[in-house]
Amino acid sequence: MDADQPLLEIRDLKTHFHIRQGTVRAVDGVSLSVFPGQTLAIVGESGCGKSITAQSILRILPRAGRIEHGHIHLQLSGGDPSRGEIVDLVGLNPKGGAMREIRGGEIGMIFQEPMSTFSPVYTIGHQIAEAARLHRTTDDIEPRELVLDMLAHVGFAHPDRTWSQYPHELSGGMRQRAMIAMALIGRPRILIADEPTTALDVTTEAQILRLMKRLQAEFGMAIIFITHDLGVVARMADQVAVMYLGNIVEQGDVDTVFHAPRHPYLKALLRSVPRLDPAENIGLEPISGMVPDPFSRPAGCPFHPRCPEFMPDTCDTAVPQLLPAVAEPGRTRAACHLYT
Repeated sequence: MDADQPLLEIRDLKTHFHIRQGTVRAVDGVSLSVFPGQTLAIVGESGCGKSITAQSILRILPRAGRIEHGHIHLQLSGGDPSRGEIVDLVGLNPKGGAMREIRGGEIGMIFQEPMSTFSPVYTIGHQIAEAARLHRTTDDIEPRELVLDMLAHVGFAHPDRTWSQYPHELSGGMRQRAMIAMALIGRPRILIADEPTTALDVTTEAQILRLMKRLQAEFGMAIIFITHDLGVVARMADQVAVMYLGNIVEQGDVDTVFHAPRHPYLKALLRSVPRLDPAENIGLEPISGMVPDPFSRPAGCPFHPRCPEFMPDTCDTAVPQLLPAVAEPGRTRAACHLYT
């Protein structure tokens, strides 16, 4: 597949929640591209729309959520984009057969908490085998053999024993490995990882991240990595999109994002990261204020109530656009009036 052709392209996605108290614009005009073999990290504080973006891609939104506008174009397996072999996921029935084939087959997902995904009454092997039966229908190998092979791939020393174990019998790290096995059993070309290491200790986190990098190289898949941990971003990502209150406020390659940040929000995030070098003697600088109430979004730039570089009559009146329109070498795209 042409590495310059995106596997997944999101254009002006708007996902809103209509509830009794009002409308929450959880995702409000997001545009992203995911390329073969690359890792795109989506970063931001809790409540900024990262997970809702992922749920919109897979069409697994809660009942109150609805995609109001935009397109999510997926290039189908073996598809030639010049012949139009691209599907818009927004136009598919979330409960239809086509979307079910894509969900788990073309796009896999690792959730933050495995215990909320695995059923407690079925064994690990039984549950992963169900996914294999759904998405590996052309294989001549029995589902059990596919599952045992995948369990070995993700680091289980005794796959036969793991097959018969229940989720509560595994440690947190082992459950996460089992979830990775279930996400990859359909051999997806895109893997969405939603905070996959948040509940793990640092040693287990490092093991899971190494595992994901190895499997990405082995299977050649793209990864969308959702996290609030900038240390994980530095280790995993090729491209970074920084979200704030449903919008992309800065976007670029990982080196430029860390070494030449432009948006005040990203700069504040970087200043809040602990540093291990005592010679730097730099204290933590927490970001002032809180993410605004989603029912009371500020006018203009959504970050302006917390911004140290706030410009009256500009930042509080006009919404900044993500500029430049096309990424340039050594420069990120930033949605900030300081650069317009």
